[in-house]
Amino acid sequence: MPGVVPDVTAVTDQDAATGRRRLLVGLALFASYFIWGSTYLGLRYGLEGFPPFLLNGIRMTMAGGALYAIARRSGAPRPTPRQWVHSGVIGALMFIGGLGLVTIAEDNGVGSGLAASAVAVMPLWVALWAGMLGSWPTRMEWAGLVVGFAGVALLSQEGDFQSTPLGTILLIVAPMLWAFGSVIAPRLSLPKGAMGTAAQMATGGVLLLAAGLVRGETIGAMPSLRAWLALGYLTVFGSLIAYTAYVYLLQTVRHAVATSYAYVNPVVAVGLGVWIGGEVVTGWTAVGLPVILAGVGLVGLAQRRRRRSVPSALVRPAGAAR
Repeated sequence: MPGVVPDVTAVTDQDAATGRRRLLVGLALFASYFIWGSTYLGLRYGLEGFPPFLLNGIRMTMAGGALYAIARRSGAPRPTPRQWVHSGVIGALMFIGGLGLVTIAEDNGVGSGLAASAVAVMPLWVALWAGMLGSWPTRMEWAGLVVGFAGVALLSQEGDFQSTPLGTILLIVAPMLWAFGSVIAPRLSLPKGAMGTAAQMATGGVLLLAAGLVRGETIGAMPSLRAWLALGYLTVFGSLIAYTAYVYLLQTVRHAVATSYAYVNPVVAVGLGVWIGGEVVTGWTAVGLPVILAGVGLVGLAQRRRRRSVPSALVRPAGAAR
Protein backbone atom coordinates (compact mmCIF):
# COMPACT_ATOMS: atom_id res chain seq x y z
CA MET A 1 0.00 0.00 0.00
CA PRO A 2 1.22 3.54 -0.71
CA GLY A 3 2.77 5.24 2.25
CA VAL A 4 3.47 1.99 4.12
CA VAL A 5 7.15 1.50 4.95
CA PRO A 6 8.14 -2.18 5.17
CA ASP A 7 9.61 -3.32 8.47
CA VAL A 8 13.13 -4.04 7.26
CA THR A 9 14.30 -4.89 10.79
CA ALA A 10 11.66 -7.60 11.17
CA VAL A 11 12.56 -9.11 7.80
CA THR A 12 16.27 -9.07 8.67
CA ASP A 13 15.64 -10.68 12.06
CA GLN A 14 13.52 -13.37 10.43
CA ASP A 15 16.22 -14.11 7.86
CA ALA A 16 18.84 -14.29 10.61
CA ALA A 17 16.67 -16.69 12.61
CA THR A 18 16.16 -18.87 9.55
CA GLY A 19 19.90 -18.88 8.90
CA ARG A 20 20.67 -19.86 12.49
CA ARG A 21 18.11 -22.66 12.37
CA ARG A 22 19.55 -24.05 9.15
CA LEU A 23 23.05 -23.90 10.63
CA LEU A 24 21.90 -25.76 13.74
CA VAL A 25 20.16 -28.37 11.60
CA GLY A 26 23.36 -28.83 9.59
CA LEU A 27 25.50 -29.22 12.70
CA ALA A 28 22.97 -31.62 14.24
CA LEU A 29 22.97 -33.75 11.09
CA PHE A 30 26.78 -33.82 11.12
CA ALA A 31 26.76 -35.01 14.74
CA SER A 32 24.17 -37.72 14.13
CA TYR A 33 25.84 -38.82 10.88
CA PHE A 34 29.49 -39.00 11.85
CA ILE A 35 29.73 -39.04 15.65
CA TRP A 36 27.08 -41.71 15.97
CA GLY A 37 28.77 -43.65 13.18
CA SER A 38 31.92 -43.81 15.27
CA THR A 39 30.14 -44.97 18.43
CA TYR A 40 29.68 -48.49 17.07
CA LEU A 41 33.45 -49.00 17.26
CA GLY A 42 33.41 -47.24 20.64
CA LEU A 43 30.89 -49.81 21.89
CA ARG A 44 33.14 -52.63 20.71
CA TYR A 45 36.08 -51.24 22.68
CA GLY A 46 33.92 -50.48 25.70
CA LEU A 47 32.72 -54.10 25.76
CA GLU A 48 36.32 -55.16 26.41
CA GLY A 49 35.88 -54.01 30.02
CA PHE A 50 32.14 -53.52 30.63
CA PRO A 51 29.07 -55.72 30.06
CA PRO A 52 26.49 -54.40 27.54
CA PHE A 53 23.74 -52.90 29.71
CA LEU A 54 26.06 -51.61 32.44
CA LEU A 55 28.28 -49.96 29.82
CA ASN A 56 25.37 -48.01 28.37
CA GLY A 57 23.73 -47.45 31.74
CA ILE A 58 26.85 -45.78 33.12
CA ARG A 59 27.32 -43.51 30.09
CA MET A 60 23.66 -42.47 29.91
CA THR A 61 23.35 -41.82 33.64
CA MET A 62 26.52 -39.70 33.63
CA ALA A 63 25.53 -37.78 30.49
CA GLY A 64 21.97 -37.27 31.68
CA GLY A 65 23.09 -36.09 35.10
CA ALA A 66 25.58 -33.64 33.63
CA LEU A 67 23.06 -32.21 31.17
CA TYR A 68 20.42 -32.00 33.93
CA ALA A 69 22.78 -29.87 36.03
CA ILE A 70 23.55 -27.64 33.04
CA ALA A 71 19.86 -27.21 32.24
CA ARG A 72 19.01 -26.34 35.84
CA ARG A 73 21.79 -23.73 36.00
CA SER A 74 20.34 -22.24 32.81
CA GLY A 75 16.97 -21.82 34.52
CA ALA A 76 15.08 -24.84 33.15
CA PRO A 77 12.33 -26.06 35.51
CA ARG A 78 12.42 -29.54 37.03
CA PRO A 79 10.41 -32.16 35.12
CA THR A 80 6.97 -32.95 36.50
CA PRO A 81 6.17 -36.52 37.68
CA ARG A 82 4.29 -37.12 34.42
CA GLN A 83 7.25 -35.90 32.38
CA TRP A 84 9.58 -38.23 34.29
CA VAL A 85 7.27 -41.17 33.50
CA HIS A 86 7.08 -40.28 29.81
CA SER A 87 10.85 -39.81 29.72
CA GLY A 88 11.16 -43.29 31.17
CA VAL A 89 8.99 -44.70 28.38
CA ILE A 90 11.28 -43.16 25.76
CA GLY A 91 14.35 -44.28 27.71
CA ALA A 92 13.09 -47.88 27.81
CA LEU A 93 12.27 -47.99 24.09
CA MET A 94 15.35 -46.24 22.76
CA PHE A 95 18.06 -47.15 25.23
CA ILE A 96 17.09 -50.66 26.39
CA GLY A 97 15.23 -51.77 23.27
CA GLY A 98 17.40 -49.90 20.78
CA LEU A 99 20.89 -49.18 22.04
CA GLY A 100 21.00 -52.04 24.55
CA LEU A 101 20.07 -54.74 22.03
CA VAL A 102 22.59 -53.43 19.49
CA THR A 103 25.32 -53.60 22.13
CA ILE A 104 24.38 -57.17 23.05
CA ALA A 105 24.56 -58.07 19.36
CA GLU A 106 28.09 -56.67 19.16
CA ASP A 107 28.94 -58.55 22.34
CA ASN A 108 27.80 -61.72 20.55
CA GLY A 109 30.25 -61.21 17.70
CA VAL A 110 28.57 -58.93 15.16
CA GLY A 111 31.11 -56.43 13.79
CA SER A 112 30.60 -52.75 14.56
CA GLY A 113 30.17 -51.80 10.90
CA LEU A 114 27.64 -54.53 10.26
CA ALA A 115 25.70 -53.59 13.38
CA ALA A 116 25.40 -50.06 12.02
CA SER A 117 24.30 -51.39 8.63
CA ALA A 118 21.50 -53.40 10.22
CA VAL A 119 20.28 -50.38 12.18
CA ALA A 120 20.08 -48.47 8.90
CA VAL A 121 16.63 -49.98 8.26
CA MET A 122 15.35 -47.82 11.12
CA PRO A 123 14.05 -44.95 8.92
CA LEU A 124 11.76 -47.42 7.18
CA TRP A 125 10.28 -48.40 10.54
CA VAL A 126 9.94 -44.72 11.41
CA ALA A 127 8.02 -44.16 8.18
CA LEU A 128 5.67 -47.04 8.96
CA TRP A 129 5.09 -46.01 12.60
CA ALA A 130 4.61 -42.36 11.57
CA GLY A 131 2.23 -43.41 8.81
CA MET A 132 0.05 -45.20 11.34
CA LEU A 133 -0.12 -41.91 13.21
CA GLY A 134 -1.03 -39.91 10.10
CA SER A 135 2.27 -38.52 8.74
CA TRP A 136 3.23 -40.56 5.66
CA PRO A 137 6.44 -39.71 3.78
CA THR A 138 6.34 -38.18 0.32
CA ARG A 139 6.93 -40.34 -2.75
CA MET A 140 10.55 -39.30 -3.08
CA GLU A 141 11.17 -39.94 0.60
CA TRP A 142 9.66 -43.39 0.15
CA ALA A 143 12.00 -43.95 -2.78
CA GLY A 144 14.97 -42.95 -0.62
CA LEU A 145 13.88 -45.32 2.14
CA VAL A 146 13.49 -48.22 -0.28
CA VAL A 147 16.86 -47.59 -1.93
CA GLY A 148 18.51 -47.35 1.49
CA PHE A 149 16.89 -50.60 2.58
CA ALA A 150 18.17 -52.29 -0.60
CA GLY A 151 21.69 -51.17 0.27
CA VAL A 152 21.37 -52.61 3.77
CA ALA A 153 20.09 -55.87 2.27
CA LEU A 154 23.27 -56.07 0.21
CA LEU A 155 25.44 -55.40 3.25
CA SER A 156 23.61 -58.11 5.18
CA GLN A 157 25.36 -60.73 3.04
CA GLU A 158 28.46 -60.22 5.21
CA GLY A 159 29.46 -63.31 7.17
CA ASP A 160 28.83 -62.05 10.74
CA PHE A 161 25.07 -62.04 10.24
CA GLN A 162 25.06 -65.68 9.17
CA SER A 163 27.32 -66.87 11.99
CA THR A 164 25.48 -65.17 14.90
CA PRO A 165 21.71 -65.84 14.68
CA LEU A 166 21.00 -64.21 18.07
CA GLY A 167 22.81 -61.05 17.04
CA THR A 168 20.86 -60.97 13.79
CA ILE A 169 17.52 -61.22 15.64
CA LEU A 170 18.51 -58.48 18.07
CA LEU A 171 19.51 -56.21 15.20
CA ILE A 172 16.07 -56.70 13.62
CA VAL A 173 14.19 -55.83 16.82
CA ALA A 174 16.42 -52.94 17.97
CA PRO A 175 15.67 -50.47 15.13
CA MET A 176 11.95 -51.23 15.40
CA LEU A 177 11.91 -50.16 19.05
CA TRP A 178 14.19 -47.15 18.53
CA ALA A 179 11.98 -46.02 15.63
CA PHE A 180 8.81 -46.31 17.69
CA GLY A 181 10.39 -44.26 20.47
CA SER A 182 11.46 -41.62 17.94
CA VAL A 183 7.95 -41.32 16.53
CA ILE A 184 6.02 -41.11 19.80
CA ALA A 185 8.53 -38.86 21.61
CA PRO A 186 7.16 -35.58 20.16
CA ARG A 187 3.66 -36.71 21.11
CA LEU A 188 4.39 -37.26 24.79
CA SER A 189 4.61 -34.77 27.62
CA LEU A 190 8.36 -34.24 27.84
CA PRO A 191 10.40 -31.35 29.24
CA LYS A 192 11.49 -28.69 26.78
CA GLY A 193 14.97 -28.24 25.35
CA ALA A 194 18.04 -29.62 27.08
CA MET A 195 16.03 -30.71 30.12
CA GLY A 196 14.02 -33.07 27.90
CA THR A 197 17.20 -34.70 26.60
CA ALA A 198 18.61 -34.91 30.13
CA ALA A 199 15.48 -36.57 31.50
CA GLN A 200 15.41 -39.16 28.71
CA MET A 201 19.09 -40.05 29.14
CA ALA A 202 18.91 -40.11 32.94
CA THR A 203 15.83 -42.34 33.11
CA GLY A 204 17.14 -44.52 30.30
CA GLY A 205 20.47 -44.87 32.09
CA VAL A 206 18.84 -45.91 35.36
CA LEU A 207 16.66 -48.45 33.50
CA LEU A 208 19.73 -49.83 31.71
CA LEU A 209 21.58 -50.25 35.01
CA ALA A 210 18.57 -52.01 36.51
CA ALA A 211 18.24 -54.28 33.46
CA GLY A 212 21.96 -55.08 33.64
CA LEU A 213 21.67 -56.11 37.28
CA VAL A 214 18.63 -58.27 36.44
CA ARG A 215 20.68 -59.95 33.68
CA GLY A 216 23.38 -60.64 36.24
CA GLU A 217 25.95 -58.34 34.66
CA THR A 218 29.00 -57.50 36.74
CA ILE A 219 32.29 -55.69 36.14
CA GLY A 220 34.99 -58.20 36.98
CA ALA A 221 38.61 -57.22 36.54
CA MET A 222 39.62 -53.58 36.24
CA PRO A 223 38.71 -52.46 32.70
CA SER A 224 41.59 -51.56 30.39
CA LEU A 225 42.54 -47.99 29.57
CA ARG A 226 41.03 -48.41 26.11
CA ALA A 227 37.72 -49.50 27.63
CA TRP A 228 37.71 -46.45 29.95
CA LEU A 229 38.53 -44.12 27.05
CA ALA A 230 35.73 -45.70 25.04
CA LEU A 231 33.32 -45.12 27.92
CA GLY A 232 34.38 -41.47 28.11
CA TYR A 233 33.99 -40.98 24.36
CA LEU A 234 30.57 -42.62 24.33
CA THR A 235 29.44 -40.48 27.26
CA VAL A 236 30.57 -37.08 25.94
CA PHE A 237 30.29 -37.46 22.18
CA GLY A 238 27.83 -40.31 21.70
CA SER A 239 25.37 -39.21 24.41
CA LEU A 240 25.79 -35.54 25.35
CA ILE A 241 26.48 -34.23 21.84
CA ALA A 242 25.02 -36.69 19.32
CA TYR A 243 21.84 -37.67 21.18
CA THR A 244 21.11 -34.03 22.01
CA ALA A 245 21.51 -33.25 18.30
CA TYR A 246 19.13 -36.09 17.40
CA VAL A 247 16.44 -34.86 19.79
CA TYR A 248 16.77 -31.39 18.24
CA LEU A 249 16.29 -32.85 14.76
CA LEU A 250 13.19 -34.78 15.85
CA GLN A 251 11.70 -31.50 17.05
CA THR A 252 12.73 -29.47 13.98
CA VAL A 253 12.65 -31.46 10.74
CA ARG A 254 10.64 -34.31 9.25
CA HIS A 255 11.21 -37.81 10.62
CA ALA A 256 12.64 -39.02 7.29
CA VAL A 257 15.41 -36.40 7.53
CA ALA A 258 16.03 -36.73 11.26
CA THR A 259 16.54 -40.48 10.91
CA SER A 260 18.57 -40.37 7.68
CA TYR A 261 21.70 -40.70 9.88
CA ALA A 262 21.02 -44.44 9.86
CA TYR A 263 22.12 -44.56 6.21
CA VAL A 264 25.41 -42.72 6.78
CA ASN A 265 26.35 -44.46 10.04
CA PRO A 266 27.23 -47.74 8.27
CA VAL A 267 29.62 -45.91 5.95
CA VAL A 268 31.43 -44.37 8.92
CA ALA A 269 31.23 -47.51 11.08
CA VAL A 270 32.47 -49.90 8.39
CA GLY A 271 35.29 -47.55 7.45
CA LEU A 272 36.46 -47.15 11.03
CA GLY A 273 36.01 -50.86 11.74
CA VAL A 274 38.32 -51.77 8.87
CA TRP A 275 40.80 -48.91 9.32
CA ILE A 276 41.14 -48.88 13.10
CA GLY A 277 39.40 -51.99 14.41
CA GLY A 278 40.92 -54.52 11.99
CA GLU A 279 37.50 -55.82 10.94
CA VAL A 280 37.25 -57.77 7.69
CA VAL A 281 34.47 -57.17 5.17
CA THR A 282 33.75 -58.71 1.78
CA GLY A 283 32.91 -57.23 -1.59
CA TRP A 284 29.28 -56.80 -0.52
CA THR A 285 30.37 -53.65 1.29
CA ALA A 286 31.65 -52.01 -1.88
CA VAL A 287 28.28 -52.70 -3.50
CA GLY A 288 26.00 -51.85 -0.59
CA LEU A 289 27.48 -48.60 0.71
CA PRO A 290 27.00 -46.57 -2.51
CA VAL A 291 23.38 -47.73 -2.64
CA ILE A 292 22.88 -46.54 0.94
CA LEU A 293 24.35 -43.16 0.07
CA ALA A 294 21.95 -42.94 -2.88
CA GLY A 295 19.07 -43.41 -0.44
CA VAL A 296 20.39 -40.57 1.72
CA GLY A 297 20.61 -38.35 -1.35
CA LEU A 298 16.99 -39.00 -2.30
CA VAL A 299 15.77 -38.19 1.20
CA GLY A 300 17.79 -34.97 1.22
CA LEU A 301 16.54 -33.98 -2.25
CA ALA A 302 12.94 -34.54 -1.17
CA GLN A 303 13.44 -32.28 1.84
CA ARG A 304 15.06 -29.58 -0.31
CA ARG A 305 12.13 -29.61 -2.72
CA ARG A 306 9.73 -29.39 0.21
CA ARG A 307 11.53 -26.28 1.46
CA ARG A 308 11.24 -24.66 -1.96
CA SER A 309 7.52 -25.37 -2.26
CA VAL A 310 6.66 -24.49 1.35
CA PRO A 311 8.59 -21.49 2.77
CA SER A 312 8.33 -22.74 6.36
CA ALA A 313 9.22 -26.36 5.68
CA LEU A 314 11.46 -26.65 8.71
CA VAL A 315 8.63 -27.30 11.14
CA ARG A 316 7.95 -29.74 13.90
CA PRO A 317 6.73 -33.19 12.85
CA ALA A 318 2.97 -33.69 12.81
CA GLY A 319 1.63 -34.03 16.32
CA ALA A 320 4.72 -32.62 17.96
CA ALA A 321 4.27 -31.13 21.41
CA ARG A 322 4.32 -27.36 21.48
